[in-house]
Amino acid sequence: MQANGAGQGQESSELSCLNSAQNGESSSAGGAHSNGLLSSTDNGNSVGTSNGSTTGTSSAASTASGSEVGSLKKKKRLSQAEEDVIRLIGQHLHGLGLNQTVDLLMQESGCRLEHPSATKFRNHVMEGEWDKAENDLNELRALMHSPNAIVRMKFLLLQQKYLEYLEDGKVLEALQVLRGELTPLKYNTDRIHVLSGYLMCSHAEDLRAKAEWEGKGTASRCRLLDKLQTYLPPSVMLPPRRLHTLLRQAVELQRDRCLYHNTKLDSNLDSVSLLLDHVCSRKQFPCYTQQILTEHCNEVWFCKFSNDGTKLATGSKDTTVIIWQVDPESHQVKLLRTLEGHAYGVSYLAWSPDDTYLIACGPDDCSELWLWNVQTGELRTKMSQSHEDSLTSVAWNPDGKRFVTGGQRGQFYQCDLDGNLLDSWEGVRVQCLWCLSDGRTVLASDTHQRIRGYNFEDLTDRNIVQEDHPIMSFTVSKNGRLALLNVATQGVHLWDLQDRVLVRKYQGVTQGFYTIHSCFGGHNEDFIASGSEDHKVYIWHRRGELPIAELTGHTRTVNCVSWNPAIPGLMASASDDGTVRVWGPAPFLDSQEADGLNENCSNMDS
Repeated sequence: MQANGAGQGQESSELSCLNSAQNGESSSAGGAHSNGLLSSTDNGNSVGTSNGSTTGTSSAASTASGSEVGSLKKKKRLSQAEEDVIRLIGQHLHGLGLNQTVDLLMQESGCRLEHPSATKFRNHVMEGEWDKAENDLNELRALMHSPNAIVRMKFLLLQQKYLEYLEDGKVLEALQVLRGELTPLKYNTDRIHVLSGYLMCSHAEDLRAKAEWEGKGTASRCRLLDKLQTYLPPSVMLPPRRLHTLLRQAVELQRDRCLYHNTKLDSNLDSVSLLLDHVCSRKQFPCYTQQILTEHCNEVWFCKFSNDGTKLATGSKDTTVIIWQVDPESHQVKLLRTLEGHAYGVSYLAWSPDDTYLIACGPDDCSELWLWNVQTGELRTKMSQSHEDSLTSVAWNPDGKRFVTGGQRGQFYQCDLDGNLLDSWEGVRVQCLWCLSDGRTVLASDTHQRIRGYNFEDLTDRNIVQEDHPIMSFTVSKNGRLALLNVATQGVHLWDLQDRVLVRKYQGVTQGFYTIHSCFGGHNEDFIASGSEDHKVYIWHRRGELPIAELTGHTRTVNCVSWNPAIPGLMASASDDGTVRVWGPAPFLDSQEADGLNENCSNMDS
């Protein structure tokens, strides 16, 4: 018998394919059954080779046609990869209900979809024949890499059996399974205690709800099989929906490698074409000027979208803050209200977590902070600790009831919404602040070219980031893991706060000693954008150090960039040229214009 023949005593090399005629010889005892599995007879008749002819005991009985087929098989001997592909296709077709097609595929290729013992096991599980399924486990034990997994599989089988008895109202039988079969396994006793509690369920609906179980039937048994298959080698039984899983992984990998992919990853293959590689056009990316906002009458130092993406706040040297409304459909920005009365220019803005309030800070010599109610346009608090102090940076606590503020005069404070001092940290000259999601830790960059973490509960502090040049500003990713720094004369650096390591240095941007603010952005914060002293906006994919877009249009230093957190295709930039630019995808163009459009964003102007 060939190593991949029909005998069940030689399982190790026959698990994937039969190919009983690989060496040009005919099978003498059996062939592929119509279901793709090994069998010696089919309805009492001898089963032929893949060309359908009866197999004799002598090679001389082969017809000329059979010889040609044997010769053909010799030339087209299947590799392991080809066998795997055939099995994957067979499994997928089986899932679609194309069983006759699967039979033909397996018969012609000489492969089989799964081991006969696995097929028998599958059928018994789907038919709810639990005693037979348990017996099948003994046959499967020899084929498994880890025989200990038999206990886990048996536990899953008995659990389903127990639940189905309960649903059918057979409480005594269920109790016998629990006491006489599940408990003696001495496996997962915590789960057994939970299962015993289901005896108190008054009706089937109550049981299904408490057990989070679909109930007796095809759905729950299919789910059970999916769990059981994880314990079996793929050569014995393929993992569930394996081809679908591989295709989804391929699509996700292509999207992950796509420099301009900026939309939510849809795991449903129905929404994509498998006939072409995934690619996003640069024209879909926010590197085209949608609007130029000219309402400020001096340098614009800061811009920030609200957390829900419906508003944009901009602060200027002209001492005003302008609140802009973002249209959710057209993504156009229009002036909502102007906040006036500041004694200094506005160099920093921070939205409260619920977007109700906005805090405005001034430049280095500013000792005042303004807390505005954005909904009403009223000033809630005007705060100043000392005329000799500076309040140039601010960050909200996640609870929205407290904030921290400080400057370069040597201390920073924690305050409530009325400006009352709750805590202070002496002797820290703050350049920029950030509150972590734990509600306790404040990150502060200081004049020692570092970022330290300050815990206001236990009054401890520790070094997290150390640079060799002044940190002009920094921001933190939503998950609190990464920090994006604008470092004087160095540019934009990405740090891992947890491992405290420098991850990446982004190239291209011109950063001197001006305060420039960069940001994370796009779907899943896959992108990084920063202003620059060369009048451009730079965009990088987070994993690459070279810019994927250079946006031109501003005529002086770009001080700040903000990416809309709710609309991945919308971005704003503020510049010393007195304007705010709103960036989005390319406007609608006919095909001829689109083909002629320069693909390099660095050559795009207004």
